[in-house]
Amino acid sequence: MKLNGDIEIQVMDEKIKFLKVKIDEKRREIESLLKMLPVEKALDAELLMLQTQHSQCKDRIKQMEEIFADPANESRKRDLGGEDPSPPELLKKIEQLERELVQKEEKLLKIDLLYEHLSQLLSRVHATVEDRKQDKLLIAKKVRRIRARTQEMMALVAELSMQQALAIKLQQEVRDKEQFLMIVSSRIDQGLPPPEEIENECLKILRNEKMQKEARAAEEEQAAAPGYIRTAAEPRPTAYIPNDEHSLPLPQPYGALAPFKPTEPGANMRHFRKPVVKPIQV
Repeated sequence: MKLNGDIEIQVMDEKIKFLKVKIDEKRREIESLLKMLPVEKALDAELLMLQTQHSQCKDRIKQMEEIFADPANESRKRDLGGEDPSPPELLKKIEQLERELVQKEEKLLKIDLLYEHLSQLLSRVHATVEDRKQDKLLIAKKVRRIRARTQEMMALVAELSMQQALAIKLQQEVRDKEQFLMIVSSRIDQGLPPPEEIENECLKILRNEKMQKEARAAEEEQAAAPGYIRTAAEPRPTAYIPNDEHSLPLPQPYGALAPFKPTEPGANMRHFRKPVVKPIQV
């Protein structure tokens, strides 16, 4: 009950703090609104004045529209100041404008001719660039083929050198065998026993054959035994010795419920972090 009471007291304290913060916010809002009251009154007065001016402007616009729409009213128009030039002045101005127009047209023709010349040059340049690109592509293909052929030739040369070395080695072995055969045949012709090396080699071959026959016979005997399973797995125990004081320590088979033997951790275990055992708090 004391623990529950402390928890409820903490909850109530938090609620009280939250309500105090809300009260402070509301108090600040009220103070800001009180400060804005005089400004609001001034803005209301200015808004009223602007509304009256707007209505007066609308009325003035209506009056002006009525005045301009009345064709009998002489005061709706007003003359603009200034003087009109005489016909000779107008002719001079027209001639001057025509001369300027001719000059502009000559400049425009020159620019057009220059543009056509530049466009022709650019088209030639683009054509030459495209031709060079094609030539460059053909050269790159030829270079790639040459490199591939050179690599093939180098590989063939290396393989040929290896074959030559192997051939030299085999020729040397053939010479050694022929020489050894001549020595053996000469000793046999003379009625002498063969060299000691051949005798040791023959004894080694006979010993290997004997060992293979013994191993094959042992495998056949083991395979003929009941319950034999041929596998490359690590052998596991199939029996256990009971720890009973009233029975003899004789091995007894597990039967169908043999103990599980976990696999050994592999090299991937180095990527896993060891667990941190947390202490138990009572």
